[in-house]
Amino acid sequence: MSWLRRLAVLLPGAVERDSGGTEPDPRFTFANERTFLAWSRTALALVVAGLAIVQLLPPFPGVPVGRHLLGLPLIALGAVLAVVAYAEWVRNQHALRRGEPMPGSVLPWILAATVTGTAVIAGVVLLISALR
Repeated sequence: MSWLRRLAVLLPGAVERDSGGTEPDPRFTFANERTFLAWSRTALALVVAGLAIVQLLPPFPGVPVGRHLLGLPLIALGAVLAVVAYAEWVRNQHALRRGEPMPGSVLPWILAATVTGTAVIAGVVLLISALR
């Protein structure tokens, strides 16, 4: 499947026009939507946390870019999380309509890997700051 076709499947109209399968039980549709909204809130919180770190945290002595090293990955993760959450909502909605098993989610792995990376960066920035 080409990239353009994959992107076209994610558009809101494509989800509404999905003629494959039957209309799922509303409880499952609402649960899928609540999961999407939870990931969206997480994405928004990460963007806000990144902005707060960059704008409000005092500079680290000896590490002038320390705030940016900590804040920018969180902002980027928030942006990626918002897009991937929508894509997973669409995939789950298609699976629900067709009665297929729910596809696996990459969101927990993305979140865990980025938070771990940010924690390592924070540790390095703090160590460098303390040694100067």
